[in-house]
This record gives sequence, structure tokens and C-alpha cells, in this order.
Amino acid sequence: MSFIISLLVLSALIFFHELGHYFAARAMGVYVEVFSIGFGKKIASFHKWGTEWKIALIPLGGYVRMKGQDDSDPSKKSYDNDSYNVKTPIQKIFILLAGPLANFALAFLLYFIIALGGPSILSPVIGNVVKDSPAFIAGLKSNDTIKSINSVEIFTWSDMAKHIETSTGSLDIEILRNNFIEHKLLTPKVTETTNMFNEIIQKKMIGIGSAGVTHKLELTPSETISYAIEQTVFASTMIFTGLKKLIVGEVPAKELGGVISIVKITSDAAAYGWMSVLAFAALISVNLGVLNLLPIPALDGGHIMFNLYEFIFRREASEAIVIKLTIAGWAILFSLMGLGIYNDINRLMG
Repeated sequence: MSFIISLLVLSALIFFHELGHYFAARAMGVYVEVFSIGFGKKIASFHKWGTEWKIALIPLGGYVRMKGQDDSDPSKKSYDNDSYNVKTPIQKIFILLAGPLANFALAFLLYFIIALGGPSILSPVIGNVVKDSPAFIAGLKSNDTIKSINSVEIFTWSDMAKHIETSTGSLDIEILRNNFIEHKLLTPKVTETTNMFNEIIQKKMIGIGSAGVTHKLELTPSETISYAIEQTVFASTMIFTGLKKLIVGEVPAKELGGVISIVKITSDAAAYGWMSVLAFAALISVNLGVLNLLPIPALDGGHIMFNLYEFIFRREASEAIVIKLTIAGWAILFSLMGLGIYNDINRLMG
């Protein structure tokens, strides 16, 4: 069941990405020959609006094949009026950007739906207290609820963590314990920990862990939109940062995940309900948008670079160079996919 859910999620995200390219191409007067979800042998297809719409055997991507544009053979070009090749570099860049932008728009929509349903978020309820930590010395205990820090009201665990991390000096922490309000005075301590990229960092902490208690956010219409925007921007920033760290070697290559990880995480998300599946789908949608903007010739970002070259120098890039770089781009992509699957298998085998 989890595999089917993962397949449906991936296919839907790919569909929206390619739909962005499709509508942008049609808007620019470019004839779209094929709209495919998946690669390889055709499983099913139909013809509508002059385009062949098909589902292929390997569901790890998709493509829109426009007249005069074929990644499998960059030398195939057409200079008819409805061809991709006769459009200006700006028009072609618009078509190329439309796919990733569709993924960002879809992520926003998914986060908006999550916001409407009342997203669950960690409450500032203390679980474990580290022995000899500032919290332990101040007398904080499990099941204490943090109500405010230095008179600033605290609603979520994230609010509390950010306030502690950016604080200066001592903190007056107001807690709710057994229906009574108490105040505890303590000073955060810079402690070694790991971040979301598994890097060791120094961070101000007080030595407490979450109890895992959650509550639903009640959002106004304007807060719902703000939530969707903030989550989309956060996801984009996180993925861009992760990619940068992976490229420069700050994050080891063994952290890269593949399709098996996607299936597993989708399965885990499904166990927590459809809201979790939507949140994961939004994150993967942003991931697709970001990855397709990378300047790798086989991706949208690579084609954008070729068109920027044409726009700046008023001539197309050499066909021989385009073909060589495209082959190199596919080699990079398949290598990354292989590495991701290899890491996934290693994780499964422990």
C-alpha cells in the first residue's frame, strides 16, 4: 500500500511539473508532441489537443517533448513557426522556469490545505530534563508547560527554542505545573549538538527535551496564507542549503537518499494520516522544483544556462558542446540516482 501511495504522490508531483511546461509552451505558441509521466516503454496513452498523453513503465520522472526540442537527441531541431527553436531565449527560459514554478505553487497549495485543516505542532511541554543542565539546576521538571520567557508568551516548542537560542543573559521562565504558575530563573549554556543536516554545531540550550505533546494551530485567513508562504520558503531554503552543503562536502554523500527513502518516508507519513502525507508531498514538490533549477544540462536549469548564453552572446551554443554536456548531465543524474539507491540499501541493511 505504501508503494502505491508513494507512486501516486510522485506521479502527481511530476504531472504538475510537466503541466507547468505544457501550459507555458502552449502560451508561447509551441506545439507539444508528447506529455509523458515516466520513461521507457509506453503503458497507456491517448491523444488530445494535438498531444500524445502517456504513462510509461519507469515512474521516476517525466517529460514534455516540444517540437524541435528532444533531450535524447539535441541535434533534432525544427525551425517551423510552432517550434521551440524559433522562440526567443526569454520565451524559452519562461517555458523552462514554468515547471519548477509549478512545483513551488503546488507546495504552497498543499501547505495552504494543511493550514486550513489545522496543522499539528509541538507544544512547549517538557519531557526529559538533562542532569546538571541549566534547566535541571533551576528545578524544571517533566510535564512542565512553558508559558512565557522574559514576559514573551510562548505557544509552540519552536517558539521556545528560537527564543532561547537568540537570548542574552538570564531568562525568567514562567511555567505551568499542576495548575499552578511558577517562575524559574536560569542562564542558557552553549552546548554541542547536531542540526538537521547531521552537522555538529554550538547552540544555546537549557537541557530539556520535548514530551511529544502536540496541539492544532488555529489560524485566521491571513495567517493561513502566511503559514503556507513561510513553509514553502522554509522548505526551499532548507533544500538549497542542503544541496550547497552536499556539493562543498560539509554534508557527506552517504546522507543522500533515493527513491527507496521516498517510499519509506511516505509510508511513515501515511501511518500518521493524510495531513502528514500532504506535508511530505509539499516538501518533495519543493525538492523537485529546486533540483530542476540546478545548472545540469539534462535538467531545466541546464537548458536555462544555454538560453542565457544565447541571450548574452546573441548566438546559440555549439551543437557539439550541447550534445556533450547533455550526455554528461545524464551521467551525473544517473550517478546521483544510483548513489541514492545505494545509500538507501545500506540504511536498510544497517
